[in-house]
Formats: sequence, C-alpha cells, structure tokens
Amino acid sequence: MSARILIIEDNPANMELMSYLLEAFGHTVLSVYNGEEGVEAARNELPDLILCDVHLPKMDGYGVLQQLKSEVALRTIPVIAVTALAMVGDRQKLLAAGFDGYLGKPIEPELFVGQCEKYLDSALHSRIALAEPDPLTEPGMAQAGTPQSHVRSKILVVDDMPANREFIRCALEPNGYQVVLASTAREGLARATEGGFDLILCDLHMPNEDGIVLINAAKADARLQAVPFVFISAAQGEQTIQLCLQNGAVHFIQHPIEPHMLIREIEDCLRVARASKSGPK
Repeated sequence: MSARILIIEDNPANMELMSYLLEAFGHTVLSVYNGEEGVEAARNELPDLILCDVHLPKMDGYGVLQQLKSEVALRTIPVIAVTALAMVGDRQKLLAAGFDGYLGKPIEPELFVGQCEKYLDSALHSRIALAEPDPLTEPGMAQAGTPQSHVRSKILVVDDMPANREFIRCALEPNGYQVVLASTAREGLARATEGGFDLILCDLHMPNEDGIVLINAAKADARLQAVPFVFISAAQGEQTIQLCLQNGAVHFIQHPIEPHMLIREIEDCLRVARASKSGPK
C-alpha cells in the first residue's frame, strides 16, 4: 500500500521537490497552491496526511488548520506544517495551534520521506528496499559516509533540475555510492576531468549546452573515453534513445523511475563496464 498525501504549498519549486520525492517512494501526491483549495481538496479526497505551508495566499496555514480541525471527517488527519522557522518560539506556536508536527524549510531530501512517514500508519510506509550489494564489489562496501576505500563506485550526476539531482543522490548514497553533483554540462565536464569517476549519469535536455554536448566532449577527452556514460531523461521515443546510444552512451534510463530500479540499472551498467575491462577469461 501507499499513502495519499495532500501538499498545500504556493512555491512551485518546493512543491516539485516534495512531490517528486514522495512519488518516487510510491506515495500518491495531491497538489494545491492556496489555503482555500487545500481545505476543499481535503474534504473531497480525505488524504492520509496533509503537508501545509504556513504562509499561503487566500487562507494561511493557521486558517487551513482551524478549518480542518473543526470538521469531524477531517480532524483526525495529521496536518504537518512545512515552514522556514525564523523566530524563537515558532515551533511551540505551531504545535500549540494544533499542528501535529512540523518540517523546516529547506527540506532535507535524504530525510524527507522518512520524516513524513512518521505520521502515517506503518501499513502505508514505503516498501522500497535498499539494493542488494553488487557481487562484483568488495565485501563490506556499504554505506555512504564510509572511507573512500570503501565506496562502491564514484558517480557524477549532471542535471539542471535540483529535484532530479537530489532524488538520484538520495537513492544512491545510502547504498554506498559516492555521488558528485553538477548542474550544467560545462560544470559536469570540469568535474569529470578531475578524475576518479566510475560512471557519468547525465540529463539529456539542459539549457545552453545539453547532454549530447557533454558526451561528445567526454568522448573526445582521452581521460574520459572509458568512463561509462548513461543518459537519464523524461524524453521518449526510439529516435531519442538511438541518438544517445549513437553518441556513445551505454544506456538510456527513462524518468520517472523508482529508486530501487534506478540502483539496479546503475549496477547493471557498472557490472558490464567491469566485465569489459577484465576481458575474456
């Protein structure tokens, strides 16, 4: 099972990131951008959890909370304030007003889903498991934050969308990968030439210089030619995939993708790359 989570948030970037993370872990997100619509959506949808910004147009978070808690059908739904706490006493004020909890902005992507699930019945928690260790890596190479010698692989992620970068980082790092982030093709190339990467994972469509520009630059650099290059994109169509492969990519991953499937795709690419380096037995 998964939860149905209503997000009431007027900032599109915040909405995108929160929705992306929750949906990636199997939850259904209902999105509204002002307080009045939030109350109406809660009445119509009866979600399992409500995440509510405090500073909202038309009706602020306190007004939304008051309305929700005054209606019998809605008062048992957990309502979590999502806000940038700036003043001493803000936390106590939110809880005293009746919010069931709060999350500070900016949210911490690697913690966000788990923080939300604390307010859900355990039957509604994500069932996405961490990937099994890659048999071709050394034993004991497990968690992010371990010494460099115990990192499974070092991956460069190039994407202009912060939500995409954070999603990939949050999926890979807990499974022992070292992740380096870049937001443009130019920054990605600069990072890549620093060396030590086992794989480059790149968005296809980026402003100014796209992923094709980056892969062509990488394949023209003797230091990077052997590094597997994988595209990840919401773009569809066989012609798009073939364009990427013809330019030297070893794989094309379709967005959106669940975290455990992303890990599996990455591990398959790394396994093939290691096998090709070792050559025939």
